Amino acid sequence: MKNIRKNRHSADYIPPSAYTVRAAAARGDVFTRLSFLVLGAGNLAHKQITKGLLFLAVEVAYIAYMILSGGQALAMLVSLGWRTQSKQKIDGYWHYNPGDNSVLLLVAGISALFLTVLFILFWTYAVRSAYKVQVLAAASTANGGSERGRGLAGDGTVPTFADDIRMITNDNAQVALMSLPVVGILTFTVLPTVIMMVIAFTNYDSDHVLLFDWVGFQNFGQLFAATGAVTANQFVSVLIWTLVWAFFATFLNFFFGMFLAMVINRRTTRLKNFWRAAFSLSIAVPQFVSLLVINQMLQPEGAVNRLLESWGWISGPLPFFTDATWARVTVILVNLWVGIPFTIMQITGILQNLPAEQYEAARLDGANWWQTFTKITMPYLIFVLTPYLITTFTGNVNNFNVIYLLSGGSPTPVGDTAGQTDLLITWLYKLTVDRGDYNLGAVIGIFTFITLAVVSLITYRNSASYKDEGGFR
Repeated sequence: MKNIRKNRHSADYIPPSAYTVRAAAARGDVFTRLSFLVLGAGNLAHKQITKGLLFLAVEVAYIAYMILSGGQALAMLVSLGWRTQSKQKIDGYWHYNPGDNSVLLLVAGISALFLTVLFILFWTYAVRSAYKVQVLAAASTANGGSERGRGLAGDGTVPTFADDIRMITNDNAQVALMSLPVVGILTFTVLPTVIMMVIAFTNYDSDHVLLFDWVGFQNFGQLFAATGAVTANQFVSVLIWTLVWAFFATFLNFFFGMFLAMVINRRTTRLKNFWRAAFSLSIAVPQFVSLLVINQMLQPEGAVNRLLESWGWISGPLPFFTDATWARVTVILVNLWVGIPFTIMQITGILQNLPAEQYEAARLDGANWWQTFTKITMPYLIFVLTPYLITTFTGNVNNFNVIYLLSGGSPTPVGDTAGQTDLLITWLYKLTVDRGDYNLGAVIGIFTFITLAVVSLITYRNSASYKDEGGFR
């Protein structure tokens, strides 16, 4: 590589970005072009035996998979099956043919398509690798060296497999460290999300459990219909409440948590460790336990109503979960109880690391506590916590636990499927688990994703955390 680096300003120098598939097709030798069909051919020709065999093994494995099951899975993805369950009596015994299962065919087809896309990306990498080793070998020969040597770590000769391993574990260690998480994200996040989104274009519901078909954008039109399991009024009502809930659940938690954290952090506050430990204990209790206990306490015959009635403060039970307005206010207030301790812990750590020189300068300039708070403390907290606020807002849009365990989406259904306190995520759950309308649930899931993506991207790109990543001034 030294010889190449010395001549990087010459006409023969090829930068790493030039190792493309197009360049390989235009300027590749016979072995590089053969690598378009037989992966690893170029590497094997230039004595990268292990690397070439690995490329070839992946190609053989993919071809075998497509022959054995992948090709059929892609073919069945078009129709999603048509064979119904049947039975036949043979020798006095009934033999059952299960027929096609559209869900399994859909998953198999999308998985085959997913693997095909990954193989295409791998194929481009293998072809580029073949062209790169050709260029390195030509450069080494032109400079009078042999093809074998210390490779990328040394003199520009063709790297050995050991050289590649050293590069991955040293200069490109991030590739080795990130490979497993990326595979996990692709397998357990991206692939299921794609399958969920694809279901939105089928009629997979309670009437079509085993066999269903593609219906295009028909389910999306249901959101703008006047009747049905999902209507325009239902969707708009649930969407507005979801955004209102997420806003109050995020910023009330933030401001109240910030206020309490600042009170605890004051020099005059005594028993600081006690107060922090008390809030930490509330975090230690599993959230679902707290929510279930509060749910029982706030029922018409629960402890709170009975206690207030025994004191003579009320003549009848308060409608915590039986009146729409009461229910919405209740879930917001209860969310403060379970959410503020987390905010206190977050802000306490930041308050203890605020830049002391700025406070000292403000004190010398005669700034009062309000000016110090508005000009230093608050901007610094917003600067540091903007990503946290965005993720908290996103989490509250999808806050299934608080709503489902407290109110169950009740009261007063909005239409036939959603309640006054249902969020998009709890409505999606009811449509899929309770009613079996997986297609409509997938549509709601897609719109939830779009809503969160738009809000998160616009907010973050307009924040100081994004515009001034270098630091707070």
